Amino acid sequence: MKIESLLVHGAVEGDEFTGSVNVPIYQTSTYKQKALGDFKYEYSRTGNPTREALEKTIALLEDGEYGLAFGSGMAAITAVLSLFKSGDKIIIPDNLYGGTFRVIDKVFKNFNLKYKTVDVSDISNIKSILEREKIKAVYIETPTNPLMDITDIEEVSKLAKEYDALTIVDNTFMSPYFQKPLNFGADIVLHSATKYLGGHSNVVAGLLAVKEKDLYDKLQFIQNSTGGVLGPFDSFILLQGIKTLGVRLDRHEENAKKIAEYLLKSQYVDKIYYPGLKDSKGYDTHVKQSSGFGGMISFVVNSKVDYKEFVKSLKLITLAESLGGVESLICHPASMTHAAIPYELRQQTGIVDNLLRLSVGIENSDDLIEDIENAFNKSLR
Repeated sequence: MKIESLLVHGAVEGDEFTGSVNVPIYQTSTYKQKALGDFKYEYSRTGNPTREALEKTIALLEDGEYGLAFGSGMAAITAVLSLFKSGDKIIIPDNLYGGTFRVIDKVFKNFNLKYKTVDVSDISNIKSILEREKIKAVYIETPTNPLMDITDIEEVSKLAKEYDALTIVDNTFMSPYFQKPLNFGADIVLHSATKYLGGHSNVVAGLLAVKEKDLYDKLQFIQNSTGGVLGPFDSFILLQGIKTLGVRLDRHEENAKKIAEYLLKSQYVDKIYYPGLKDSKGYDTHVKQSSGFGGMISFVVNSKVDYKEFVKSLKLITLAESLGGVESLICHPASMTHAAIPYELRQQTGIVDNLLRLSVGIENSDDLIEDIENAFNKSLR
């Protein structure tokens, strides 16, 4: 069955008892047991039918065997990082989501989890570290947030396996509609499902998908023990959002391509980051592992424009954190999503103060371009 049909019908279709076409919201904390040791569900932290339908759905969409749903993307990432023990070392990208960097650098570092920060789009950087040090995992985003660097998932996975290291892929920007990292050898795929999977800026959630039973058992134990689970109502909302993922992403991408081309010609833009540009770094790798380019664009405005005035002058596009909703959102990574990353590292990697990240929505593309053009004109120095 094709991905478009899988998105609509999911892994669990409706309710066999009532005929409801939607999975019910099982808003309960506990369950009646027939006898001691005779039960299907016992407590909603451990398992809930609505959440289970979602977990089976993300496993299906990612071509995995098992799924896990959490109360946020960061809760899902925290569960993955909890696989490691004191003294373990992981490799992370030198430009990645600021919240991920923060939890590694400010929380797990207190438990002596060590990390190496490198440009993971260059496989030789990863190999060099693996040859010198004992590494437990390679964590990648592809494309990275916010600079859209592309990493070869298959090459990283092969290399990591040679050194008995896990490959963890944040697939938030692409979603399983465009990219399925497990099929390229990744061990764990994670999502901030708040973003494209939900798609309507109305739920905060995180999802994991894996193929191996042993790895699932460890993650499920962590999920149950630490309790960062997704509630039944939010699971229901997310299941509804997933149904329209395909048609939404097609429109996100269509609009993003037009806006990227517009920005390329703009006299107010010095640099643009979008994986769909044929001369972009990593284009050939991206088309090998992804069927689309998504709706995320980052760009650097030049000195002709006051970037603070620019974002304030936008009318249709909203200045806000997050991404992947039907409405277009713009953010300033250096002071918003990536403020937790040290200034020196931001400068070194290209997360400069005049970099802006645009989550292109599904509005009319001409209206969006007009909004950007008007904001440029209102923010000239």
